Amino acid sequence: MYGDPTTIRRILTELGDTWAVVGLSNNDQRAAHGVAEVLQRHGKRIVPVHPKAETVHGERGYPSLSAIPFPVDVVDVFVNSELAGGMADESVALGAKAVWFQLGVVDETAWDRVRDAGLDMVMDRCPAIELPRLG
Repeated sequence: MYGDPTTIRRILTELGDTWAVVGLSNNDQRAAHGVAEVLQRHGKRIVPVHPKAETVHGERGYPSLSAIPFPVDVVDVFVNSELAGGMADESVALGAKAVWFQLGVVDETAWDRVRDAGLDMVMDRCPAIELPRLG
């Protein structure tokens, strides 16, 4: 329901290659770390977004979405569902083309706001799982 195949394909192949990964740090035990690595292997530029603003996988980190000084195509959200709506709203304000909420991250009102703003959105899915399915 929250990730039809056409939207998933469009986000992964057409909307651009700069992905802000919210919640990405140097903790290699966190899912964001591995997913960001998969995104890089598929040609995406990852932008770590975490309060620590750490450099991850060779990419400079930023403490917030608003601190990123260049355009972002997709915002990939790895925060809990209670915080995800705020990230969705910041993504719209940032001018992103799409928002991706990771597995287990669900906020239906954020879904509505993002879609109403004209952005593509996928929720409760993982791009590291979806990329190999593209064929």
